[in-house]
Amino acid sequence: MPNYDNDTKMKKVMDNFNKQTQQRLREYDERMQSKRMQYKDRCDKEIQKIILKDKLEKQMVEQFSTLQTDIQSDAIPTCICEKSLADKVEKGCLRCGGILGGGIAPGWGLVSGLWYATWSQYVSTTVVKMATDAGIAEGVKVGLAKVTKIVTQLSSNTSINIPTIDVLQKMTTGISANDVTLLGIFKTIDINGCGNLEYGTYAEFSTWVQNMAKPFRLRSYYAEAAEVTKAFADAKTGILTKAGNSTSSLTTAIIASIIAIVVIILVMVIIYLILRYRRKKQMKKKLQYIKL
Repeated sequence: MPNYDNDTKMKKVMDNFNKQTQQRLREYDERMQSKRMQYKDRCDKEIQKIILKDKLEKQMVEQFSTLQTDIQSDAIPTCICEKSLADKVEKGCLRCGGILGGGIAPGWGLVSGLWYATWSQYVSTTVVKMATDAGIAEGVKVGLAKVTKIVTQLSSNTSINIPTIDVLQKMTTGISANDVTLLGIFKTIDINGCGNLEYGTYAEFSTWVQNMAKPFRLRSYYAEAAEVTKAFADAKTGILTKAGNSTSSLTTAIIASIIAIVVIILVMVIIYLILRYRRKKQMKKKLQYIKL
């Protein structure tokens, strides 16, 4: 990953982003804890009711067994009517399982997906800006060298003072990516150097720059123009390639975690559907027995 720790602006933005994300996750965890406690209390009450009801049913069975009836006890399929304690606990926990499987886990998956989308968009925008800035710096560096070389060749018959690269870089401050060409650099120096180079030591250099800041003047300098464009493109592509290689492993890990969450949700939903089908099947048998 690019070393963001040395960039104070990037570090400040990342710290702010991490603080906001942690604050949202803490708020989400607090809400989920309160809901889990509510569901747990509700589930405990349901289990207590089921246990109490099971005890009452056993007492009623014992009392009715002492009565004399004409019905043979062997003829009654008690295995269908009577339910074990595990089956009754299952009925109460189906509701909790549906809530946990259909609410909490998908909510966490949604939060993870939104965080990943925000992070990806932020990183992409930042990397593109860094790559563009690097391309501009490299293109201007090569372009200023070509400008100095061209003016030196044209004025070989006369002795003129040519500004240093440091002086010329001040004239190209704030240049846009679209102007990082040989012609664009000539025009930028001509525009920004107006008043600074026209008079004094660099007056003749300013005159040559004004003459060369025209498209038809640079037709014979196609190779120099291509080198400037290539320097800009190579620097930008290099940063994008390094950033892509650095973030690919982290992106793969995040995608794998999201896929794992989705798989867990699917497994929980399948288990819930199986238990629900079993419950319906048992209720259907019970209704058939009641009709008989």
